[in-house]
Amino acid sequence: MQSLIREEETGEERREASLQITDSLDTAHTYQPWDSLTHLATVLGRTEPRLSEWNSRLDQSFSPLPRVTRESVRQYLQFPPDQSVRILHAKVAQKSYGNEKRFFCPPPCVYISGSGWKLKQDLLKATGAGESCYRLYGYMGLDSSCVAQADTSKLAFEDQPDARMFACAKSLYISDTDKRKHFRLVLKLFLGNGQEIGSFLSKLIKVISKPSQKRQSMKNADLCISTGSRVALFNRLRSQTVSTRYLAVERGAFVASARQWTAFTVTLVEDQHADSEEFTVCEGFICYGCVVQLVCTDSGVALPPMVIRKVNKQHAILDVDEPVSQLHKCAFQFKDNSQMYLCLSNERIIQYQVSSSLREQSREVLNDGSCWTIIGTEAVEYTFCEGLACVQGSVSPIPVITGLEVNGGGHVAMLEVNGENFGPHLKVWFGNVEAETMLRSPKSMLCVVPDVSVFSGEWRWLRHPITVPLSLIRLDGLIYRSTFSFTYTPEHNTPPQARGALQNVPESDTLIDFIHQEFTRTNFHLFMQN
Repeated sequence: MQSLIREEETGEERREASLQITDSLDTAHTYQPWDSLTHLATVLGRTEPRLSEWNSRLDQSFSPLPRVTRESVRQYLQFPPDQSVRILHAKVAQKSYGNEKRFFCPPPCVYISGSGWKLKQDLLKATGAGESCYRLYGYMGLDSSCVAQADTSKLAFEDQPDARMFACAKSLYISDTDKRKHFRLVLKLFLGNGQEIGSFLSKLIKVISKPSQKRQSMKNADLCISTGSRVALFNRLRSQTVSTRYLAVERGAFVASARQWTAFTVTLVEDQHADSEEFTVCEGFICYGCVVQLVCTDSGVALPPMVIRKVNKQHAILDVDEPVSQLHKCAFQFKDNSQMYLCLSNERIIQYQVSSSLREQSREVLNDGSCWTIIGTEAVEYTFCEGLACVQGSVSPIPVITGLEVNGGGHVAMLEVNGENFGPHLKVWFGNVEAETMLRSPKSMLCVVPDVSVFSGEWRWLRHPITVPLSLIRLDGLIYRSTFSFTYTPEHNTPPQARGALQNVPESDTLIDFIHQEFTRTNFHLFMQN
């Protein structure tokens, strides 16, 4: 993957000046990296296609490929050559005023993973394409608004030890001329030959003017840090932006990184005796004075239980119990040694021994390295596969499933699929079985649940649940993998009338019919796989 991230100066200026993109729903146009970015439209301001426009363009945009068969989908499910795009970002962003630029901190990050990227690279190599044609490039900016955004950030991807590629946008900000209270980030990915891969949206980001210093209440619950949520921690020595260090995990060790940050799950635990190694997870918001534990969301590596303390003028305040809010300055006191605090020293994470304040016993004197800023984070991941498709345009808009609802049961059951970015070019697949799919709106589809017998030739003798993954497949063969699965659960108790009928059935064919009827009277269960 090294060849994906190396850059040649020759042609780079030409690529930035005019990059030709062919959208799967439109004609070619010219992309300027400073143009306003949108998710479901081109970068020149085209709006999202209406449902009627989808229908009128469907035959021209996508042509079904005969090789999208049950067997080809089965092979995909066994060894999925997926392409994943993961965006990490903060939940809130401070607004910039006047000529100042308050860059988003921590900076939004992009992780590229999956064997499908290498497969795509190999396919381009096989066509004789030059090395520069299959390099990966990206731009990130704010979603469309009335304000012209000339501050789109160009991303430089670099290889990671875990076979992923990584890039971050360090120069993004929102000015005071933008009056929105919420916005999204838009990532656009391209290959070096100018082919657009697609557009990828972040989750909603709340705009704030400055960190709140008032005691938070339930009215501002969206600004409070709740247990089980994801957070990031960073430190700025002498409040200088260039000296920002992020708490991160690298190769299983905690470090203070200047280029990469890690999301941690912050968990509220019960305050138990110091000699106890087990901690019980609690519900609610994180408050100062509570015992918390930070666990890396990627590796599962955890710090010891610590007491979170509010920081004011480089002092840890010991008698404050208010909720922790976004962008608050805080310190972490090790529970098993109350004189030690979590601290950074250059790139190392150490324990710092504090001293009590001479004036107030409820305060302890900290150094710069033990004062942290806490902020909530979000992560969104898009997974798709071009292995069965001949995709010439964009993979976006990427459909996202957010919920499922079953209607009916037995021989006829309908599954309502809720989400966004749906269109008539999509079909719901249960495992390697295509379901009859009907589009209700861009946020809702309805499909017929396939009979359980299609998943096993020996269905007559199965009396245990069967679980199959749910996917959305575009008519040109592009697969959008979801995190949802569908489970068939048979009714194990035979109704009395059926038991009586079975006793009077001498023929095996009729007996099989009764078994089939009982098996297909099924309870359907849905669950999300993490």
